[in-house]
Amino acid sequence: MTELAVARGSLDRARLLRLAQEYGVYAGVLVLLLFNFVFTPHFASAENFRTQAVQVAPVLIVALGMALAIGTEGVDLSVGSVMALATSVLSLYLGYGPWLAALVAVAGGVLVGLANGALVAFVGVQPIVATLALMVAARGLALVLLPQLKDVRDPGMAALGSGDVLGVPHLVLIAAALALLVAFVVRRSTFGRQLLAIGDSRPAARLAGLPVRRVLIVVYACSGALAAVAGVLATARLSASDPTSLGTLMELSAITAVVVGGTPLSGGRVRIGGTVAGAVLIQLLTTTLVKHDLPPSWTQIAQAVVIVAAVYAARERGKR
Repeated sequence: MTELAVARGSLDRARLLRLAQEYGVYAGVLVLLLFNFVFTPHFASAENFRTQAVQVAPVLIVALGMALAIGTEGVDLSVGSVMALATSVLSLYLGYGPWLAALVAVAGGVLVGLANGALVAFVGVQPIVATLALMVAARGLALVLLPQLKDVRDPGMAALGSGDVLGVPHLVLIAAALALLVAFVVRRSTFGRQLLAIGDSRPAARLAGLPVRRVLIVVYACSGALAAVAGVLATARLSASDPTSLGTLMELSAITAVVVGGTPLSGGRVRIGGTVAGAVLIQLLTTTLVKHDLPPSWTQIAQAVVIVAAVYAARERGKR
């Protein structure tokens, strides 16, 4: 009976860990929503929900690219600096028109991603080291191009940052469309299956004849492009280019959203729905702390705790 009880206890613990990894992020969102409905004044208003959605959009877009990188058992620490580079490039080229400037800014993000991918795929540098180097380089280049904050006064950018369609902000629509696109690529395309196979076992993927290097380069290029898009949207929303602060610690928020959403750091799996919920969770957590007069540093501490809990749950599940 004792051995049977121990076995049942182990099964129950394994089931709880599995449920925590699969659905914990959704439960966390629900708990924070209920808490704020009850204890946070003016939380349940249309204007507040609009504000929360607009603020979470750039985080979600960056997290989508991070999810792809983590799915290959990598990581992209340069995303925040790519956002800063995008805002600098956007400001420099704005005189040629907002859409051309945005296109050049995104192209800059793609170039950073290609550099990351080349270091990982061809040189064999560990992703954390390669993207750390580009994180420093991209931020430095952004500050060289635009040493200080600059106002962005352009009707096209203003419409992008504050406009809406049937009451839904442009930023939210773009983030939702990109999430659907990335989800389709991961689940339905050959590229998505190759990405997951590489994350599951890179040597096995090579032996199977998969284009490992090409997939890795495309993954990091996509991560750079998505980070640049987030930088353009954040600039449009703020009506200012500030390479000094834009994107600071964005890599932490993106990694948190991805890991809490159920994508394991060991690669081989990407959960886009969970990543969306993870980004919402981070936004709600930040809002809750701010609304209750806690300093911003507590947000970073809370994110660190959430990451450790999510990684622990994934690690325990992986043992079974």
